[in-house]
Amino acid sequence: MSKKTSILYLICPGFHQQKLTHSFVENITNYCPDLDNLLIFPTDQYPPYSGFHLTHYLQEKCKQKSQNLMFIAFSAGVVAAVTAAMQWQGQGGKIKGLIAFDGWGVPLLGAFPIYRISHDEFTHYSSAILGRGNLSFYADPAVEHLDLWRSPHQVQGWTSETMTDKTFLSRLSLMEFLRKVL
Repeated sequence: MSKKTSILYLICPGFHQQKLTHSFVENITNYCPDLDNLLIFPTDQYPPYSGFHLTHYLQEKCKQKSQNLMFIAFSAGVVAAVTAAMQWQGQGGKIKGLIAFDGWGVPLLGAFPIYRISHDEFTHYSSAILGRGNLSFYADPAVEHLDLWRSPHQVQGWTSETMTDKTFLSRLSLMEFLRKVL
């Protein structure tokens, strides 16, 4: 019998009311019940974009570098998540992946799986030059920026999967996409 590897899911909010993040967490845990090991970066205490503060927070909360981390970040939180993930990995930590919700204009770099989720087609394609990963998602019909975070269970769209030189599009809900990634 193989032992299931434990994953710590680190939620990195942006600049918005905390109740939006609580709504996000409630919605994804209803649809993805395996997300039982969550940690929310307290953006009421630190700037949401600060990779320095996020890395420091991780060092306080996660003493084991062997712990697999999955970053789930929104908007300005994507800046902190990318920075902290690269620093954490550079210090010997394990990164399972990074899911970037509407990190428009944020370069998505790292030697770990990266998934870009956008609130509309324009944001998806205009951000692609800064990295989108092999698997990404955009809402269609488009949704408001904050609605993507507040109510992911209500979002429909397209997943874009790149294999070698070809890109394949598939229609699905955001929750189906997240179940696939998580």
